[in-house]
Amino acid sequence: MNPPITLSLEQEFSLRTFADQVQQMSREQSQEFLLMLYKQMMIRETTYQELLKHEWKLDSDRF
Repeated sequence: MNPPITLSLEQEFSLRTFADQVQQMSREQSQEFLLMLYKQMMIRETTYQELLKHEWKLDSDRF
């Protein structure tokens, strides 16, 4: 079994700073921010998938 992934000290600090900023947001601001963050996560996932396809030469036009 793999050990759980932990955050570095810098990442822990960044997370705490982020949490403090979120606490200062209004409900509307935090909802808008959450939607934007989720969209960025989806874009990043798609980018990773495309990079892996390209790296593994799984492009459909090559077959």
